[in-house]
Amino acid sequence: MADSPREGKLARGPDFTQLADMACESVGGKILFATDDFFAPAENLIKTDRPGFGAHEHAESGTRLDGWQTRRRRTPGHDWCIIKLGIQGIIRGFDVDISYLMGDYAPRISIQAANLEEDKQPEIPQRGVRTEAAATPEEFEAVAKLKSDDWNHLVPMTELQPGKPASSHNYFPVDSQQRWSHVRLNIFPDGGIARLRVYGTGQKDWAATDPKEPFDLVAIAHGGACVGFSNAHFGHPNNMIGVGKPRSMADGWETARRLDRPPVLENDENGILLVPGCEWAVFRLAHPGVITQIEIDTTHFKGNSPDSCKLDGCILTTQEEEDMIKQKWKLPGHKWKPLLPVTKLSANNGHLFDSLTLELQDVITHARLTISPDGGVGRLRLKGFPSSICLLRPREKPMMRFSVKAGFRANL
Repeated sequence: MADSPREGKLARGPDFTQLADMACESVGGKILFATDDFFAPAENLIKTDRPGFGAHEHAESGTRLDGWQTRRRRTPGHDWCIIKLGIQGIIRGFDVDISYLMGDYAPRISIQAANLEEDKQPEIPQRGVRTEAAATPEEFEAVAKLKSDDWNHLVPMTELQPGKPASSHNYFPVDSQQRWSHVRLNIFPDGGIARLRVYGTGQKDWAATDPKEPFDLVAIAHGGACVGFSNAHFGHPNNMIGVGKPRSMADGWETARRLDRPPVLENDENGILLVPGCEWAVFRLAHPGVITQIEIDTTHFKGNSPDSCKLDGCILTTQEEEDMIKQKWKLPGHKWKPLLPVTKLSANNGHLFDSLTLELQDVITHARLTISPDGGVGRLRLKGFPSSICLLRPREKPMMRFSVKAGFRANL
């Protein structure tokens, strides 16, 4: 969830900021090249955490702030860097964050993008630890083979607008249906950017998957997305379908404690807590398919994992999904089909279950994870086989109008 963009504007950022950050280091984003890293390296642009104020940190080069910051240019040209996206796909928007860089932020930016084939990319020297340094002639020679000057402009040269010192976001929506693998951030002529967030959805080449091996159909890197949830007080449900294993509680979905919990808790005969409430999150699969295996990982949630969970699936068209978002997912019960019955969970542990669709072989487009009564889950993996049935047409813009109850920990 985004910070407040600027004074006088809504605290909630644009809808696209609820999508995945495709460039973030936590999903495998990588800085390939930067013209200059004198005051602070370009790697700071893709840090997972929010920028902080580092005026107390000093180096011989001067005060070191939390962002990418180049020296004051005294030669012709401008500074720029290239980022390889960790999630490659469709970009819906950018957040150019200049928080805490008052007096040092870049006055103008532009952003370009390209879709480069993995096996046709030139070797670019490893950057290593960079401060008080500029790109070497060898690095310039290697990166020139990418011909990034000619990449598509998704954001033309635009002046940045400062806002609150601790929360200065400049948002840029993108209207493009193309797949992108790399972006180039240009700053004119020099200065600093605290963070660059590249929001969008992954896009998978489904023809290249092995038809005999189950595949994670909900992974955010392949195009899965959360399209509704009941509560996300400490972490967004999209974290559950993120890349790799959960790194901490902050890298998962965690709800507030429900206030309708009974004063004294009791179990039923199966050891399931008898509580009235629950929390839920609905996901659109990256591709319609049959789910055969379900993985629910509560790693790091040692004192706040859910007591139990269940999983249901259904088929929805794009129009039906849009209607459900407007109705806050009050979907008739008969639409949902059980994939996993109410099942006890344990803390700080991985859980692997066979789906009921092993017997039913039902194709679904959406899945709903319900946890009871509340708590946190690190990862959700829904492995299965993509189906040729496809009821979802491509969208020009993401539909993300569900209500949000959010309040995030400072370290998110």
